[in-house]
Amino acid sequence: MTSSPEFNQLEERIGYRFQDRSHAEQALTHSSYAQEAAAECRHNERLEFLGDSVLGFVVSADLLEQFPDESEGGLTQLKAYLVSASHLEHEARRLDLGAFLRFGRGEERSGGRDKKGVLVDAFEALIAAVYLDGGVAAAQAFIRGTVLLPGVVEAARKQVETANYKSGLQEWLQARKLPLPVYRVASTSGRDHRRRFHVELQVGSYFTATAEGWTKKSAEQEAAREGLDFFRRQHAADDADRDPGESNET
Repeated sequence: MTSSPEFNQLEERIGYRFQDRSHAEQALTHSSYAQEAAAECRHNERLEFLGDSVLGFVVSADLLEQFPDESEGGLTQLKAYLVSASHLEHEARRLDLGAFLRFGRGEERSGGRDKKGVLVDAFEALIAAVYLDGGVAAAQAFIRGTVLLPGVVEAARKQVETANYKSGLQEWLQARKLPLPVYRVASTSGRDHRRRFHVELQVGSYFTATAEGWTKKSAEQEAAREGLDFFRRQHAADDADRDPGESNET
């Protein structure tokens, strides 16, 4: 696997050449593959644990350097956005990371290559593999070339400054005398060091959504964002269908 043209392609995409490709091979191996392998085979769960820590360290250090006047609360929110599952999934898909992963037959049949959690875990494991192979500088370069791209950081900062989706959704619903949103934790998943919260949002009989995040708060915000997007689209569609002579008041 590690001598294949496909692996060379992955190295080109991430901008790093492995000295010891066994690190990368482990990062790209799902536990289902290891369970079915005839010989002993290491999978990527332990690397995921390390990659999560390396990612947090590099992002924190870079944010401190880039935004010397930002408050601790602002840095915390910005970091949470940059290391969020949604952002890491986006980067994994941009690299087409799923195409390089090794799965057992069952996980392959169930669509493992396209699962958000699998892609996020593999991306974090790949960070760890680069770190183990090339040290902090190599991991920092990889993270800066993906998670911390300058345009992404600036967009994240603007979003963090303006976004409070829970408040926005509640104000929108109150102004239109609609039921207030109700949030509940539907389930949790993942290991203790990387617990994911699955939160369900209910707005009367009008809207239901389930979103996930590394914290209950971030999952609620993501669900609220989906709800606000839905009601705004609905409102825009209603305006488009309204007779031009009708009042536009709500």
